[in-house]
Amino acid sequence: MKKTYRILIGILAAAAVVALIVVLGGGTQNFSAKYAGVDLAMKGSGLDRQDTYEAYLTAHKDAANATRTVEVDLLAFDGDAEVREESEGKPTVYTPDGSTVTWRVNVDEPGFYNILLDYLTTDSRGVDIERQLKINGETPFSGATQLVLTRMWKDKAPVRTDNQGNQIRPSQIEEFGWQQAYLKDSMGYEVEPYRFYFEQGENTLTLFAENEPFALRGIALTPVTEIGDYAAYKAAQPQTASGKEAQAWQLAVEGEDANLRSSPSLYRRYDRSSPATVPNSVTTTVLNYIGGDPWNYAGQWIEWDFEVPQDGWYTITIKGRQAYQRGAISCRSVYIDGVIPFDSLKAVEFKYDTAWNMLTLSDSAGTPYQFYLGQGSHRIRLEATLGEMGPVLQRVEESIFNLNQIYRKLLVLTGVNPDRFRDYNLNQVYPEVIEAMDLESKRLYKIVDDTVAITGEKSDRIAVAQTLAVQLEQFVESNERITESFTNFKDNITSLGTAMQNMSETKLDIDQIIISGENAKIPAVHENFLTSAAHEAKSCVASYFVDYNSLGDKYEDTDDVLEIWITTGRDQSTVLKTMVDDTFTDLTGIKVNVKLVAADAILTAVVAGNGPDIVISVSGWFAVNYAMRNAVEDLKQFADFDEVIKPFYPSILQPLTYDNGMKVGVYALPETQNFSLLFYRTDVMEELGLKIPETWEELIAMLPTIQGNSLTVGVPFPDIVGADISVLNSLIYQHGGDIYDDDAKHTLIDTESGVAAFKQYTSLYNDYGLLTIYDFVSRFRTGEMPLGVASYATYNTLMVSAPEIRGLWDFTLFPGTLQPDGTIDRTVHTDGLCCMMVATDNEQTKKNAWEFMKWWVSADAQVRFGREMESVLGTSARYQTANRDALRQLAWSSSQLKVLEEQMSHTRGFPEIAGGYSTTRHITNAIRRVINTKEDPRETLLNYARTINEEIKSKRREFNLPVD
Repeated sequence: MKKTYRILIGILAAAAVVALIVVLGGGTQNFSAKYAGVDLAMKGSGLDRQDTYEAYLTAHKDAANATRTVEVDLLAFDGDAEVREESEGKPTVYTPDGSTVTWRVNVDEPGFYNILLDYLTTDSRGVDIERQLKINGETPFSGATQLVLTRMWKDKAPVRTDNQGNQIRPSQIEEFGWQQAYLKDSMGYEVEPYRFYFEQGENTLTLFAENEPFALRGIALTPVTEIGDYAAYKAAQPQTASGKEAQAWQLAVEGEDANLRSSPSLYRRYDRSSPATVPNSVTTTVLNYIGGDPWNYAGQWIEWDFEVPQDGWYTITIKGRQAYQRGAISCRSVYIDGVIPFDSLKAVEFKYDTAWNMLTLSDSAGTPYQFYLGQGSHRIRLEATLGEMGPVLQRVEESIFNLNQIYRKLLVLTGVNPDRFRDYNLNQVYPEVIEAMDLESKRLYKIVDDTVAITGEKSDRIAVAQTLAVQLEQFVESNERITESFTNFKDNITSLGTAMQNMSETKLDIDQIIISGENAKIPAVHENFLTSAAHEAKSCVASYFVDYNSLGDKYEDTDDVLEIWITTGRDQSTVLKTMVDDTFTDLTGIKVNVKLVAADAILTAVVAGNGPDIVISVSGWFAVNYAMRNAVEDLKQFADFDEVIKPFYPSILQPLTYDNGMKVGVYALPETQNFSLLFYRTDVMEELGLKIPETWEELIAMLPTIQGNSLTVGVPFPDIVGADISVLNSLIYQHGGDIYDDDAKHTLIDTESGVAAFKQYTSLYNDYGLLTIYDFVSRFRTGEMPLGVASYATYNTLMVSAPEIRGLWDFTLFPGTLQPDGTIDRTVHTDGLCCMMVATDNEQTKKNAWEFMKWWVSADAQVRFGREMESVLGTSARYQTANRDALRQLAWSSSQLKVLEEQMSHTRGFPEIAGGYSTTRHITNAIRRVINTKEDPRETLLNYARTINEEIKSKRREFNLPVD
């Protein structure tokens, strides 16, 4: 009986899995009946976003496309620009970062125009140029607030080979040259350039420099034109046959040999996973393709130069691989000599396949396109585009915005945790919300159908849209389900945002581009089970003899070779070693080995005498803890120490300083500096009619309004994951207090300043009901948490993970405390990573190690490291350098940099002392006790302060330090 029961259960489980696959996996289910006859573009619920490009076009739906070009008089401007020397007979106008420049434009023919800029990038921070545009003093639509223009990058030097036979990729440098670009959607949702409506007569065109300066030598309003088809292209070419040489000729351009690219992250890469990659090696690093993870965003391009021997007709084949997203398509626009020849090349599709494929540019029947190329040099550019998925993803983004609006609207009435047994009469209180849910459900069904039609299958990424569509449909049919599944509804919205981000990825690898004559045979890709098995066998054998973890030039372990350990990650260590080999060693002649290790391996190695000479990128508390054990060098012994630390604020040196009873030393140099800022949602704060708070008092005063709308504010709490007491420390400083006395013998948290700060901090949770556990990024995305204190590294996370709220948020200074003289004390806790020199008696090693440390924390090295890391990992890896001079040269906009520099000047480090570990531990215990058991804040803090002082005294005795 039991056996029969198990079999029956197994059959039912298998049937359930099959049913799930049919419903959510690559089935052919179509939902057109759900939205048939419904105007999905209609608005009226009051919850739709009103400033979209679609709404702008609708508002001018009766306008025609212009037919004549209007050249803007570049010299007739008002604002912060300057006229510079001419270029090719044309005057140039330089617009600095943060400038606002307005031109007057006379238009004879009203209608839609594209805007074409002829621009030159200038030496600056090396990030893309960002501009905001206004026409006649108004922003036409939200996309016009973030218009992006790319730079040009190239290899700084030829590929270098290290002493192990591995190729080292060259650094990227900017190529300064004139470029022409239309103003387009920076997200890539709109494949065509934006269309802007200009009235007849005088208009004004304003460009605000959101990020980076540039020079202009031309602005033109051009007619909106369509790219012709292949037949029109071929008819426009010389009607002559190719010569014999051209017919038989073939050239394979290696992907890694690209001449220019739009981003420094699009550099040569190494692949040893496939035997078909050319060139190939399993024993050494060979840079053999380009693209990969960084070639991920619409608008990024890579360009190759090539020459043909004769005038004639040629075919183009791209050896590419899209092995990143199953059920997705990566698209590229193909430019030949700066233009897209015909409409079929606006979005060439590369479907998912783990193997390399030869894609000859062809029509739907598979007939190769023929390109007429004159003898001599030509350029081919592949530019990432979303293709047909662009408009779909734009609708997804709009749906997410609308769903968040619906969620926040309901939140006002129901709160975060609605009563499941209460009838909220939602269809009577908020009939417009129910109507909006019905419309969004139908829109999401249409999105699912369109995505399946484009990709040919239903992937897990679009399944969440279907889940939301079904859920909204159920909510409309049975309103009581809304309160039952309210939390799940919010989670599904967040999941849809993540899915949208994944679907907008358009990664692609390029191994070769082959230009062939009519009679030349396209080489096949030899990648099958046998070749792959043989390749894997070779790789397995090689792994026993090749040290794949060795980085760059490797030297024998002698006294004149520095041993450096880094703990952060392989990408960081690779970039560091490249910099060391091509810069530091060249400058100083000092040889360096770099080793990637786990942080917990350092202490045992140092104690055993097998440690490195320098440890870099470790937490600041390492320095003093090692100093107490005489394991690291005091850096004040070096004559130029004071000069070296000038670019740093004293606050970030404080955690690296230690008084051993005989002298006060500094035992590390800072690399990064982290501190908190206040993040805010501009749209939600405007809806609530609230200004951004300057002080804690102002923040607390607006809590009734925020919480009255069932929203909340995020302030970090030392939860079970980590003891983050940075906000409490900051409040102590702002109240005039300190953590320890000058001799580091006692804690001062039990003073009146400390107690006042502790009371204020705990009252945020006990009296004002702030959350102790929350996911700030998720709640910030939905708008449920429109204000939040967070590390400024959160900026990186939001830029990558929350594209749907771009332009709707910002950060500002940490809330301060109003002082009796009317000023605001904005002191904030700071910490960061550091590098330290392991103690040694070898004077030459000390000298060499000091030379390295000076170089490593210098502005030049920090800027390069920061830019290289951002080029490798994207915006999510923006570097938090402690060097003020380097910070100004990283990829922050002028407005962001102003906030960062201002807040950095009001930072204060947490002193590390003997027994200091107990301070954070027991302050955390005190906070939790007051929050969880509602004990008296003063008495609780005083009790824990005594415990802290006892531990400090015990540790000072252990390390032979004076005690009272």
